[in-house]
Amino acid sequence: MENFFSFTDAEFSAIGLSFRVALWCAVLILPLAVFLAWYLARKSFRGKPIIEGLINLPLVLPPVATGFILLLLFGAKGIIGSLLFDWFGIHIAFTFYAAVLASMVVSFPLAVRAIRLSIEMVDSNLESAAKTLGANTFQSFMRITLPLSLPGIISGFVLTFARSLGEFGATIIFAGNISGETQTIPLALFSQIQIPGQETAAFRLLLVAILFSFGAMVFSEFLVKKVHERR
Repeated sequence: MENFFSFTDAEFSAIGLSFRVALWCAVLILPLAVFLAWYLARKSFRGKPIIEGLINLPLVLPPVATGFILLLLFGAKGIIGSLLFDWFGIHIAFTFYAAVLASMVVSFPLAVRAIRLSIEMVDSNLESAAKTLGANTFQSFMRITLPLSLPGIISGFVLTFARSLGEFGATIIFAGNISGETQTIPLALFSQIQIPGQETAAFRLLLVAILFSFGAMVFSEFLVKKVHERR
């Protein structure tokens, strides 16, 4: 039992990296997800189904395909990646930033969907009433829509965090499986499974992944409950 809980430096690195990637992913996604969710929930425009389809595409697209698309776009010879490197000396593919970007793309639809559903449940007449009292669109959003849709925003944040913890397919293609730099828990687990006699280490990482994900969901429910109690 003592050996079971003896984590190696590589395992600690993968755990810490997973947490940092998931946290950065959730934080960076949230502002754009809130804005886009509000826009889709409250606005009607031509081409809206196309925009919705593009946003939700990573949900149905194989994660490996998503990673390959990111590699084509942001790789050293990609359309965007080559420009970033030539103009700013920025290299994204097979770095920590690639792991974050891959997680963001895969997780983004979940955040938008959760937040949009919450915003749609807010009575739009309340926003209209606020505007008749002199509030502009931004003020009515900050004072009416945002507080009332806070449970959905929290859920979107936690879903993004939890989904990022489990991201594998897009990450291994776009960021690689580099120990200490891009090797997250799922990638480390995959590597351990490939090595005979490493079942104990693999099971150890599996438990950590379950505890992280379960803890995130429980924490989300706790926060949502607190928000409802304060209303």
